[in-house]
Amino acid sequence: MSGRVVFYQLSGKFLHKGQMPPPDAAQVLYYSLGVGHHIGVIDTFKPILTCDYDSYLNAVTALPEGEARRKLDGLRRFGEIAIDASHTVSLRKALDIARAKFGGEAQQWTCRLDQALQAIDREPALTLMVRRQA
Repeated sequence: MSGRVVFYQLSGKFLHKGQMPPPDAAQVLYYSLGVGHHIGVIDTFKPILTCDYDSYLNAVTALPEGEARRKLDGLRRFGEIAIDASHTVSLRKALDIARAKFGGEAQQWTCRLDQALQAIDREPALTLMVRRQA
């Protein structure tokens, strides 16, 4: 297999409507940001990490059986996965357990992934999108 895996981090949200609601409706705006594209909120993502697809698969295989491995293996099945605050604890724990099994490239990108997961722990509104590219 070949290709690359790109990790994108949420870098912003904006309202496509072009105007802000009145101050007394601010909570509606925050709720709207949570429900996203249904009401015209566009998420913007920036690439923060790229790795070889084979390196990604090898790292996933090295993870212990469980939720983290299932989550990351979703990329193989679906071509795209989302990582949010509900995934960080299991992913960071599994990466830490398997780190000694990783080769050179996997050591580098999993370290950067761990940093991105720590950022989500500090700011739970952050998310990652992971996509396979041919």
